[in-house]
Amino acid sequence: MKNIVTIGGGIAGIEVASLLSGLGYEVTLMEKAPELGGKIQNYNVLFPNFRHASEIKEYLFNKCKNNGFDIHTNTEIVDIVKKNGKFLIRAKNNKTFRSDAVIITTGFEFFDARKKEEYGYKIYDNVITSVDLEEKFKNAKKILTAKGKIPERIAFIHCVGSRDEKSGNHYCSKVCCITGVKQAIELREMLPDSEIFCFYIDLRMYAQSYEELYRSAQENYSIQFIRGRLSEVSGNFDESLLIKAEDTLSGRPLKMNVDLLVLLVGMEPGSGTTSLGKSCKLNFDSSGFLKAKDVHTKRNFSSKEGIFIAGTCSCPMSVNDTLENARSAAIEIHNYFKNK
Repeated sequence: MKNIVTIGGGIAGIEVASLLSGLGYEVTLMEKAPELGGKIQNYNVLFPNFRHASEIKEYLFNKCKNNGFDIHTNTEIVDIVKKNGKFLIRAKNNKTFRSDAVIITTGFEFFDARKKEEYGYKIYDNVITSVDLEEKFKNAKKILTAKGKIPERIAFIHCVGSRDEKSGNHYCSKVCCITGVKQAIELREMLPDSEIFCFYIDLRMYAQSYEELYRSAQENYSIQFIRGRLSEVSGNFDESLLIKAEDTLSGRPLKMNVDLLVLLVGMEPGSGTTSLGKSCKLNFDSSGFLKAKDVHTKRNFSSKEGIFIAGTCSCPMSVNDTLENARSAAIEIHNYFKNK
């Protein structure tokens, strides 16, 4: 029986491990965190249908229970070496594992909004990120300012850490626009008397139902979309925020006072992905994600034979895209062993 090690216990890792186990392989799943699940644990509801993320978490955890693969948490992999046709995998705790193939599913990290000092994150209490807001949706019955006030005017800023040469990330993170639309609708339902504005470069509604959700945000929820770039945030005496932007449609400067500012942060390659890829001498794309052998025909193949990739370690993806990519990886690995 062939043994396969899956590195990363998030959405992609659990999905691919369960499918390969169901195909009869001996699978070992490794996760550096104390528990599995990855970032799905921190989400409230998912776009475009506002399904509770806990349902996807339950779906994945049931697969862990029912598919019989080995799970090792608190296990960070630092090195992979191929010797005599087998992979020797070394963890930070000096445990070693052997396998016939490896699949890397180490995910992504969110852009650190502190790098955009002009936006005031961690400087002004009422500047938060989309990650912070998602956590508030999950854990709080109301969204309030830092001093417990119901925010009357809220602004979202798109493309924070994406499509931005100054931050070093020129690529699109793919899901920020729809995340902003989803969260703006959630805020409107929670705070029906508030004004909500979304400042965007351009809106990229790439998947089915996304455009409809964007239209609904305007027509049914009165969310206002402004094509403009934020230049600066400053604090007022009452702890509200003064934002300065340019309306790029009219070419005019714009000032606005808001009670809450939400920065829609993009995706970046995870530090674990970077260090592991370097130790294995894998190829990276121009954005720092793991590079597929062929973007069209071998998307789940890395530059090294026997090492596969799935999920957001290779590029930004939605939850749906991540699950589908993991499923295709399982098929590719199965065919790889069939043809050897």
